[in-house]
Amino acid sequence: MRCPFCNCTDTQVKDSRTTEDSSAIRRRRECPECGSRFTTFERVYLRDLVVVKKNGEKTMFDRDKLTKSIQIAVRKRPVSQERVDKVVSSIQRRLESSGEAEISTRTIGEFVMEALSKLDHVAYIRFASVYKDFREVKDFEEFVENIDKLAKSIEGDED
Repeated sequence: MRCPFCNCTDTQVKDSRTTEDSSAIRRRRECPECGSRFTTFERVYLRDLVVVKKNGEKTMFDRDKLTKSIQIAVRKRPVSQERVDKVVSSIQRRLESSGEAEISTRTIGEFVMEALSKLDHVAYIRFASVYKDFREVKDFEEFVENIDKLAKSIEGDED
């Protein structure tokens, strides 16, 4: 692993641990050249995923981009980074195990919506307002109204 500070290629692993959800290995490394310490994460990738955007453009799946979009939705909400990481890992596993090499942004968005609906309702609405591209207040009101109806029907099923 190359040192991010001095570009030395001979760094040493000082400590290895699995992450809380056992989806990655966290490694503390030290550079013998400059003495700097840094952390790396090792994850299993079942296959390379290609994301197909609405305009047909294709790009490689970027876990960090998914993480950032979820972090924006949960900002200032009582959701820990660990829970965000678990959601991202779960979505990534679903995508990789789908058998498809190309995944539409629509599919990824639906997986995120599903996960956020269970994680935090405010984050769910925040993400939906961008994902569903609300143009008017009326669009937002209709979406929240549908959530209320769904919540009431679920509550009625539990009685």
